[in-house]
Amino acid sequence: MFNKKIFRNQQLKFMLFNLIAFTVIFTIFSIIIFSQVQQTLFSKTDEELLSFKEMLVDNMLNDVNSPPQNKDNGPRPPKDRQRGIPNPRMIVLNWDKDGNIVNEDQIGSLFYENYLQDYHLDPSNIDEITMTTINNLYHFRYILFKDTNKDDDIAYTQLMINVDAEQTIMSNFEKLITICAAIFIILSISASYILSRKMMQPIIHSWNKQAEFVENASHELRTPLTIIQNKLELLLTKPQDRIADKFESIALSLSETRRLSKLTSDLLTLARADSAETQLVKQPIHVDTFIKNVCSPYKEIAESQDKNFWLHLSCNSTIQADEVRFHQLLVILLDNALKYTNDNDSIGVKTYTEDQKIILEVTDTGIGIKDENMKYIFDRFYREDRARSRETGGVGLGLSIAHWIITKHNGTIKVIQNDKRGTTFKIKLPK
Repeated sequence: MFNKKIFRNQQLKFMLFNLIAFTVIFTIFSIIIFSQVQQTLFSKTDEELLSFKEMLVDNMLNDVNSPPQNKDNGPRPPKDRQRGIPNPRMIVLNWDKDGNIVNEDQIGSLFYENYLQDYHLDPSNIDEITMTTINNLYHFRYILFKDTNKDDDIAYTQLMINVDAEQTIMSNFEKLITICAAIFIILSISASYILSRKMMQPIIHSWNKQAEFVENASHELRTPLTIIQNKLELLLTKPQDRIADKFESIALSLSETRRLSKLTSDLLTLARADSAETQLVKQPIHVDTFIKNVCSPYKEIAESQDKNFWLHLSCNSTIQADEVRFHQLLVILLDNALKYTNDNDSIGVKTYTEDQKIILEVTDTGIGIKDENMKYIFDRFYREDRARSRETGGVGLGLSIAHWIITKHNGTIKVIQNDKRGTTFKIKLPK
């Protein structure tokens, strides 16, 4: 229950982090898009305002509504026509120093009375393009600049362009962004929840594997320690007895001590493997020669147990491998083959080349592995028959170490059920 609460709180944190990240990204993206659209929409009007202002200032015109005369009465070039004739949406307001419009006749009395009668001069934004609203309905962009002609009553000239169409587009786009934001928040919550669950899966799996590893390691360590403690306590109860009288207790204690030492070594190997602390020292190894040397003592052991041991070595190749770990791999597989075979059973090692890879097979005709258990045999502390494993001294770490060694050599290992009985471990290694 406590673990579930921790996992739930961590998942909630991941969900909040993801939601905040999604929201920040969408907000920045929306601001960029909105500003770019706004800039694009108003760039043309701003360009026309600045262009017409430049023309008025350069030519010092008194009558801004009169286009420049073409001296040769010929057709006006397109560029001159663009500079001389303002946009039809543009309005030119001339202000005196008291803030009154002096060109009411030019802009039209009807337009002035309906829209500009209550409009006042704001000289704070000189030479800056500014947005303004007339009658709270109509939107204009304008630029205000001082009139340089001292012979008239004009103090300021204001160029205005109606941008209701652009403003309508911006308003609709703003609504669209708001709707998209609402939809995005809902989708972000769902996506954050799903991602947080995905992120928690490897954490929960690692937590469970660690807890299982600690539990199994504690159990495996406790058993030999208990046996050794009991036997030593038994020896202390009869200090006058001879060693020969207590041979069985001493032998069992030594056996459990060796088992404890091997278990500690295997645990240390796996711990270093998990932390990537163990580094392989690879060197050229002739496959068949190396395997033949390693298998030599096991052939004698098998013969002493009335078991048939055979070698079919047909891989005359050299690989880059860690000699110590490669030796450990063969020892693990051969030990397992000897442990789980009976009298008159067969154990064999075969090598050959296939698809530019070196194949190593360790085969036995022993008790075999059930089909449903094959996917678990490389898990740590997994033992198909715990009672038999206890008799043979196995703790379920050997094949885990073998799998790690093969993985570090960029190879693969799998177990195959033999046609009649027993199993075959098939290893593929790159040349």
